[in-house]
Amino acid sequence: MFSEIKNSHGEKLDFTFHRGSDGGRLLVVIGHGVTGNKDRPFVVALAESLAKSGISALRFSFSGNGGSGGRFVDSTITKEAADLGAVLDVVAADDREICFVGHSMGGAVGVIRASEDARLNRLISLAGMVDTAGFARREFGDVEPDKGNMWDNPECPLSKAFMDDLADIGSVADRGAKITVPWLLVHGTDDDVVPIQDSKDILAKAGANAELIQISGSDHVFSGDACRHMISAVTGWLKPVGQA
Repeated sequence: MFSEIKNSHGEKLDFTFHRGSDGGRLLVVIGHGVTGNKDRPFVVALAESLAKSGISALRFSFSGNGGSGGRFVDSTITKEAADLGAVLDVVAADDREICFVGHSMGGAVGVIRASEDARLNRLISLAGMVDTAGFARREFGDVEPDKGNMWDNPECPLSKAFMDDLADIGSVADRGAKITVPWLLVHGTDDDVVPIQDSKDILAKAGANAELIQISGSDHVFSGDACRHMISAVTGWLKPVGQA
């Protein structure tokens, strides 16, 4: 249905499209989190469930991740927000409604994009990162950029560009007030990577268009039965639109 997608650097973005019975009138674009890609099990499960319910979905890997072009060490929230813009350049159409689902760092990407890009009609944040500077301190404060790795994974080197970008952004909480489209936040109560307080903090800045669903006992990646609850929350929130 869609041609290849490249970002402004000419890097090809790997994606998989799942056609729903509505023919793509509503398209859900799914972006992953730090060190992830479009093929994470819960991302695939969400896309497949949406298509089965009739809603088309497109999951993609940000540049430098998964099968996409580019270098991992160049990945930052700012660059990924631009990647999402490149995806929208391809999929946006006058008769298509677009919802972006962002997990973890992808949640921050979604907030940034939705606060300034009218092509996004709906937004879903899954365990969305809000306090970017706090995340950097908690997770990588004892790692030397450009020498160490994220979570001791040699395939995921920690770059100074990544850390500087997290610090420069600081927090996306204030952008919550700029998002006027319908917005669903889903967060696990036992998330030890991005605390649920992040979602609560940005919800406090948002308007009546936003709502938070808490999944009791869920970790950061919606492991086990939490995946089913997350998918049910997302599909249930979107389904009335898909049936309209």
